[in-house]
Amino acid sequence: MPVSDARKQVAGLIFKLLTQNPPVVEILKYFPKDVDDLSIQCAWHAIVHFDADAELRLDPNYAEEQNEYLEMIAFILKEGNPLPQNIIDSYNKLYEIAPMPHSNTMTGILKSLLRFTI
Repeated sequence: MPVSDARKQVAGLIFKLLTQNPPVVEILKYFPKDVDDLSIQCAWHAIVHFDADAELRLDPNYAEEQNEYLEMIAFILKEGNPLPQNIIDSYNKLYEIAPMPHSNTMTGILKSLLRFTI
């Protein structure tokens, strides 16, 4: 799958999260597999933070700000564009790699195994 199509798919998942409120685990299940794109990894982390911040989201101001941030990410990815470097850098400071899903192909299995050796 081309990276721009994968970004568009992730944008759709973010919009679904914000409008339909499914469990985050359901959204993450449908992330594109075997796509090594920093913008998609950032979106993964932003969605995981959305889930982890459940208690903080009880504050309507916090929830609104986080929703707007995710919406901004989704609108950028919807066009197939990469996220701005400052957003990518902010997540790269915290994480080396996102534990995103891989396909059941030999390449996907190897990527999954290598993730644990990094």
